[in-house]
Amino acid sequence: MSVLEPLAARYAYWLGLPAKETALSEASPEEVRAMPVILRMERATPPGRTALLEAAATAALAVCLDERALPGGEWHVPVREWVCGHIRKVSRRARGLHWQVAQEFPGITVTVDGAQARALVPGRVVDVPKEIARLQISGSDLPPDEPPAPAPDLPALWLNPEVSMTVGKAAAQVGHGTMILASLLGEAELAGWGERGYACSVRTPTVAQWKALHPGDDPAGAWRERRVVAVRDAGFTEVEPGTVTVLAQYSR
Repeated sequence: MSVLEPLAARYAYWLGLPAKETALSEASPEEVRAMPVILRMERATPPGRTALLEAAATAALAVCLDERALPGGEWHVPVREWVCGHIRKVSRRARGLHWQVAQEFPGITVTVDGAQARALVPGRVVDVPKEIARLQISGSDLPPDEPPAPAPDLPALWLNPEVSMTVGKAAAQVGHGTMILASLLGEAELAGWGERGYACSVRTPTVAQWKALHPGDDPAGAWRERRVVAVRDAGFTEVEPGTVTVLAQYSR
């Protein structure tokens, strides 16, 4: 059984609620769990924004579907406990020695066109190692780029063209997108994606394209007919509760 199975039922229900009913209350600090996502942002050679987001999206899913996250594996309990709650992610930036130190903690690093992101095994926020906790969450962004057309054989993550997000916020959102998408796929589809390393395309559509893809009030129909699932944000940072930040599409 995939560790992501609890996501499918929960998000199908959640996405069917009015936006005002989806805001999450803050849990006590001792209960909050999150996945740290470390973005490599060297001062002299900053990565491309799109490539960095694709690396982050792939890394987050790769941790969840790694063999170490299977029952009996060393990552299973922390990943399972996190997935059964709210799949929060905290993006942090690192460079130089701090990036090298981040490699010492359990997780997976993904490289896309020279951009690197490392997703760590999730855990309680109060237990985050000091070497990770000291990495900055905000303060840097990357300029928009102009990537080519998305690969037709890869899942696509479409960023809401009417919502402004920092690269850190967007990295967390596309990571949610790959996880929710994977939770809805059949075994053969998921295995096929795994053979491609869970690679994906991150793009920003036109407003017209976004509206054509959007599930609206029929998330089940959107998945059945267009293979699209929406990521709706809880509203803790940057955007209003209930905002659909990403549309994850398995096939186009």
